[in-house]
Amino acid sequence: MRVFGLIGFPLSHSFSGTYFAEKFKSEGIQDARYDLYPIISISMLPDLVEKNNDLCGLNVTIPYKEQVIAYLDQTDEMISMVGAVNTIKIIRNERNFLLKGYNTDVYGFSSSITPLLKQDQPGHALILGTGGASRAVDWVLRNLGFEVTFVSRNPRKPGHISYGMLTRQIIEDSKVIINTSPAGMYPNIDACPPIPYEYVTSEHILFDLIYNPEETLFMKKGLDRGATIKNGLQMLYLQAEKSWEIWNSV
Repeated sequence: MRVFGLIGFPLSHSFSGTYFAEKFKSEGIQDARYDLYPIISISMLPDLVEKNNDLCGLNVTIPYKEQVIAYLDQTDEMISMVGAVNTIKIIRNERNFLLKGYNTDVYGFSSSITPLLKQDQPGHALILGTGGASRAVDWVLRNLGFEVTFVSRNPRKPGHISYGMLTRQIIEDSKVIINTSPAGMYPNIDACPPIPYEYVTSEHILFDLIYNPEETLFMKKGLDRGATIKNGLQMLYLQAEKSWEIWNSV
């Protein structure tokens, strides 16, 4: 039995286990299993891999997409540009193992956001949150031609701003707003990023990487203003399929 899984903490919000269980059943894959590993520290990763000899690959979620890089033996060339890992391939021999990191969030987000954009769309975009997932979003948006500003509760880098600094002009100029923070994720479904939603219009796209719940308060507030909204479920499926491809590649 080949074992794959997800590391992060907490994992109560995740659909990954269900997705892969349904995939294995529908495609008749009988030699694979997907488990959840809610580790409380990324330092537990080496021991997890060592004690589970059948473990062949892992997905990585909040809050370890950046921290995990220090525990990898190799990384795909994309990681040097993105600075975050969400997929690990475990390569074993008789005595030890090697961990190689990849980022499939880039593929998932790019494929998911592009159909929503107008042909002449690039302008300015806001990324809410500065965690590991925001790195892939930033890379994709900049490669599509957007100017990007990060928004967080405690901005620590040049060019990052706080939620309190968001003005009507900034919102009006930023027709694409991506939430990469966990605000609004199950079970905290009554939360949302504190942006001035009254300035959102029908010309805006509000994309939430959260997929549980399927419609977050962030999305509902955007919909009330006529904005185009989308959650991260398609992104999850796309990056999961790309992970499966990586794990099964020679």
